[in-house]
Amino acid sequence: MVSLVVVAVFLLQGTLFQLPQAEAFKIFPTDDSLTHQQITEAAFLRKMVEVCRDVATSQGNGFTLPINSKLTATTVQKACSNSYASLLQLSTFNLAIIQTALSNAAVDRKVFSTAHHFDDEDFKNGRDLITKGIVAVKVSIKKGNYLSARTSLGIVCHTLQDFYSHSNWVELGSTAPFSTLIKPELPLSNIAGPNTKTCRNCVGEDCSDNILPDVLQQKTLTSGYFSLIFSSKPAGKCSHGGFFDRTSSREPTGGINKDDISSYHGFLHFRAAEMAINATMELLEDIRLATGDQAFLRLMGLTQSSVLAFVFDITDSLSQYIEVFKKVCLSIIDSRKGTSEEPSEYVLVPFNGQGSGPLIRTANADTFKEYINSLSASVAGNFSDMFLSELLLTLTRVPPSSDIFVLTDASAKDTELKSSVKAMIESTKSTVNFLLTSSLLPSEEDASLSRSLSLSDIQLYRDLAHVSGGQTIDVTNTTLSQANAVISDAITADLVTVLQVERSSAKAENFSFVLDPSLSNTTVYITGDSLVFTLYSPTGESQSGSVADGPLGSILTVGNLKRVKLNSTSQTGELKISIDSTSSYSLKVTGQSSVNFLFNFVERLEGGDFTPKANRPFTGRNATLFVSVTGGDSVTVTDVLLVEASGSNVVNGTIKALGATDFLVNIDRIPEWPFVVQLKGLLNDSTTRSLPSRFQRQSPTQQQGSRFTITAQPNSTIEPGTPFVLNFTLVTNATGGSYTIRARTDRSFSVSFPSSLNAGTEGSAQGTVTLTAPSNTESGTDVTLTIEAEDPESSDSNYVALRFTVMTTVTDFSSPVCQVVSIKADCPVECSRASWELSTNLTDGNGTGIVGVSLSRGNGSLSLSNVMSADGTNVTVAFYNASCCSQEVELVAVDRVGNVGTCFTSIKSPSTTVSPSGSTTVSPSGSTTVSLNGTTTVSLKGSTTVSLNGSYSVSFSMCVALVGLLLSFLYG
Repeated sequence: MVSLVVVAVFLLQGTLFQLPQAEAFKIFPTDDSLTHQQITEAAFLRKMVEVCRDVATSQGNGFTLPINSKLTATTVQKACSNSYASLLQLSTFNLAIIQTALSNAAVDRKVFSTAHHFDDEDFKNGRDLITKGIVAVKVSIKKGNYLSARTSLGIVCHTLQDFYSHSNWVELGSTAPFSTLIKPELPLSNIAGPNTKTCRNCVGEDCSDNILPDVLQQKTLTSGYFSLIFSSKPAGKCSHGGFFDRTSSREPTGGINKDDISSYHGFLHFRAAEMAINATMELLEDIRLATGDQAFLRLMGLTQSSVLAFVFDITDSLSQYIEVFKKVCLSIIDSRKGTSEEPSEYVLVPFNGQGSGPLIRTANADTFKEYINSLSASVAGNFSDMFLSELLLTLTRVPPSSDIFVLTDASAKDTELKSSVKAMIESTKSTVNFLLTSSLLPSEEDASLSRSLSLSDIQLYRDLAHVSGGQTIDVTNTTLSQANAVISDAITADLVTVLQVERSSAKAENFSFVLDPSLSNTTVYITGDSLVFTLYSPTGESQSGSVADGPLGSILTVGNLKRVKLNSTSQTGELKISIDSTSSYSLKVTGQSSVNFLFNFVERLEGGDFTPKANRPFTGRNATLFVSVTGGDSVTVTDVLLVEASGSNVVNGTIKALGATDFLVNIDRIPEWPFVVQLKGLLNDSTTRSLPSRFQRQSPTQQQGSRFTITAQPNSTIEPGTPFVLNFTLVTNATGGSYTIRARTDRSFSVSFPSSLNAGTEGSAQGTVTLTAPSNTESGTDVTLTIEAEDPESSDSNYVALRFTVMTTVTDFSSPVCQVVSIKADCPVECSRASWELSTNLTDGNGTGIVGVSLSRGNGSLSLSNVMSADGTNVTVAFYNASCCSQEVELVAVDRVGNVGTCFTSIKSPSTTVSPSGSTTVSPSGSTTVSLNGTTTVSLKGSTTVSLNGSYSVSFSMCVALVGLLLSFLYG
């Protein structure tokens, strides 16, 4: 269905006017205020410090990094090195923060949603959004869909953080986060009623005392009202405040938001931001307990290394190649297995002329080897494959910035997907490398099986490789095994691109590139036919491309690819290379370094803030890049350039620093030609007094602009079996014109959409896509929806790619309950000579059932058993035994939907708690007190007091005396 109506935007003198953002903590800093990104990053870093401290403590090691110190990814990595050897991957950690922060920023587009920002006292719906989002994060992690999990996490974080800026929680004198927001089993209480007056007029610009005293004294919770359009609000209610809030001019005037230091309650901004950091940490801890440390660290990008992905043509014409390539794959897997550079995930998509799949995705190297070994050649069926469909599927299933390797000799019969594949490459910034076999001659075994690639086929694959920053390598049966080195290079940790150029015409040209001291294992790749090159060192020493082992490096030839591995003595300073070729060629320089950069196009909202763009920027208009430098705490960025992908044209950007490592870059005019982003600067070495070194980095993935844009409101979840209606908007520089519309998912879900849209005289139109996941779709499944628009006359196109998590409706929000059955502890002064025991019963009531019990604290032994109680309740019995030297334990019970219950016990101090069912205090050296909700049996040595539900207090010695009297009475 399509509604051909004018879109709710305005075109003012050819410029798209957008609705202002919903006021919130800023996304990017404009002053000393803390932003959503800084709040999220601080919470990530502090939580990681907590995790490493817990691990160090459990191992008996010290941990000295204070959690409230000025943390960076580098300082956290160094401090955590003793807890996790080679754990922190700085590049993926920063990527995880940026992905979460950009998803966080996108919530500001939901300008009319009171629940997303806790405006208008909409606490119930705001809490419901958080609850649903947390479930989405957990089910995505369970399915291994970490990008979807970060998308949902960013949305949840925005709403959670806005609570502390938009409500009066801080003004009430609260010193801890409002945990009820992430614990739906707890009631929302003491909320201002619809007729409760909460504010009075500000005195001029002074709003420091505008909340009514009764509200503060009675600890009544309220939040400000906000509207872009209407000034009306309930009588006596507080306003949000700010230039765009029309309610703030209606009595009571002013506002209570703490979004930045210039807000009406900006004097409380830093307290609100600190509270938001602590609340985000509390949320992260809940996710950590529900998913386990290994999955949690993957979520944060700290253990995610490279992904090894193969798209494998298994037709008969490649039978000899398949066996060789299988050996190459197995060799790479074995060489990385058990090392710090072992891939975090393996992906395989086999295909032939008759079909494809299934897509294999696993983190287990041995399982992946079994799949590789099981591959065998099959009858092709015809001479072309639905190859681009399989590549598109792979691009949506692998994490962003992955390297994909394709082995094929087939032409693609679904070439109409080329623009969609290019769009997904741009969106994911993944690299595609083609290994094209020389199948121009008939097969030795059967001439009928021979297939050949036409020049147009080869050009298609070269174009896709070029867009992604990959290689197109011609291989034979004898040279395929040498591709091992090229594939191994691509999945190296901390791989960065220093320079990449592509030339489509034959001509001689000189190139230069700077290698800085942080780089190692620098490699130069030159791909092309009939080319001659010479490499020059910073001192002028040279080596010809015909010299396999020379003074500058060693050269490996794989088909049409020359791989130059530079010697360590050649790896600092400015190097030059001259290339002369009779045909098209490409040059790529890579190395290993912690210093790299991430970038995203963002767009300015009215009010000065920015949100991420999920599509191509407008050609001919100005644009803004958000650039984040990773791994470099002492980096000075001097240039951010848009460099023509197949030429020498350059567009300079104007740089504005947002901090030590983040920058906003203004581009005056997006060029007509495809481009890559190049960054240059100075790298300061804090360990020496040497002068700063020049450095350069480049994005391998090509970008391009468009003369029109297509946008859609983000939404992170859909329900199986329920049609999800998504409105999208097309806006163009021109008036009128018809545009072809295509929409597809990577899971073959039902999608209905208009085949075309007419922009009309206003240059804009709106369409509708209806997406339906099958009713039997498993909860946690992620799906990528791509909506693409194309101008048939110019072939100009643009797209929007949206990722959803399919999630069944969750009704179980009750956490598992812990009941302490018995504690036995008789610990002498010499603790190593004795042990203590704890027995607990864990139940989930009418919930979905307990699926896991683990230790989050304590290094003793834990054993579990399942029994059925008299009333038919499933009970998990947990028995814990530990040395008296290890005097604390915390059990974590998780049910099927991720609700978490904890049970903490200490025998060294009266601080034992059972959450959420009650609390326990144990001090075996003196008297022991146990306070629980439920029927409890306690067996302790020493003087013991048992209090059940706070109703009884029984001395153990008195109990013995009473039992003796009873026995005497009964038996004389």
